[in-house]
Amino acid sequence: MSDYTSDVKSSQPDLPPAVDDSQKILVSILGAVAFSHCCNDFIQAMLPSIYPLLKTNFTLSYAQIGLITLIYQMTASLLQPWIGLYTDKHPKPWLLPSGMVSTLIGIGLLAMAPHFSVVLVASALIGVGSATFHPEASRVARMASGGRFGTAQSTFQVGGYIGTAFAPLVAAMLIIPHGQIAVGWLMIIALFAVIILSGISRWTVKHGHAHMKKHNLQALRSLSSRDVKVALSVVGVLLLAKFTYIASINNYYIFYLVERFQLPIPQAQIYLFTFLAAVAVGTLAGGPIGDRIGRKAVVWISFLGVIPFSLLMPHANLFWTVVLTVCIGLVFSSAFAALVVYAQEVLPGRTGMVAGIMFGTMFGIGGIAAAALGKLADGYGITTVYNACGFLPLLGFATLLMPDTRRVN
Repeated sequence: MSDYTSDVKSSQPDLPPAVDDSQKILVSILGAVAFSHCCNDFIQAMLPSIYPLLKTNFTLSYAQIGLITLIYQMTASLLQPWIGLYTDKHPKPWLLPSGMVSTLIGIGLLAMAPHFSVVLVASALIGVGSATFHPEASRVARMASGGRFGTAQSTFQVGGYIGTAFAPLVAAMLIIPHGQIAVGWLMIIALFAVIILSGISRWTVKHGHAHMKKHNLQALRSLSSRDVKVALSVVGVLLLAKFTYIASINNYYIFYLVERFQLPIPQAQIYLFTFLAAVAVGTLAGGPIGDRIGRKAVVWISFLGVIPFSLLMPHANLFWTVVLTVCIGLVFSSAFAALVVYAQEVLPGRTGMVAGIMFGTMFGIGGIAAAALGKLADGYGITTVYNACGFLPLLGFATLLMPDTRRVN
């Protein structure tokens, strides 16, 4: 009997390492998805970064530049919800590497494009790659979350923000000085991402859906159809406010600093990069905080906490403008992961569709808002844009109407 007891005791220490190994695998999968997101968004952000090069090479008008953007945005934005909806019903794990192959082909065409029509085809292929990547990769991030959905979503998103932030810098240093053919070097990044995503797809086929089912067993509060409509309407309003304001910084912050403070463009670009870095940090922090204190609480803090910064920014000197902008990036960006996870809880079983809508909306609102704010700036001045956008976070009071989706204990 004593021998049996000692055997049992001696076998017990072997259990925690098995649990640790399983957790390590999930962390590595999540890290791989975030890194792939970095590669994907780095390539996507490279397209507008080389517009000056394309404009010179093909003698393009601004209308033709806008057409490149339109083709890319249409494929990247409009396809995402439909791809997500389809794969929710018919899982297709191998779409991840397949989508990156589309991006890889698009890059190759872009590097060797002999005329403008080929550039349009290349931008469409890159857009298809993005539309395929985001719903599926977001689903895998949820599979590898270990039940910490906010943390997983924010980790996934921050990879994309890092790629987006570095793309203009790399374009200025390595692509534009060496000409259009240098775009081909990005194929190495895409090929590396294809290899990583193939490994992720193999894990998804073997283990991913079991992890998804395991954590989806945790009960959520059942919402009526009216509550679902209210919840999604509020999320739509919050996304409109958030991405319109972010678009004002992404697209016009450099012009604002140059016009108001007479900064040289390179210095203004550094300040924009600082804002994008703050967005990445805020995004990374928002997910774990949401897992601890709840999605609605993070949304409250994000929208209402940013109001004094956004209202003061247009009236501040250069130093405080930069400080306030960093604060806006940190606080305002913390809500996106919470909003994605909240919407996935409102529509359980529609992970891909929700991710497609959310990321597609991000692209769509950003593009439309940039055009509208540009028109406003032409008519009334760039400072007026930031005076007007400063009031957008007030729409955060719509959070009062958000139904609670907290898990039932």
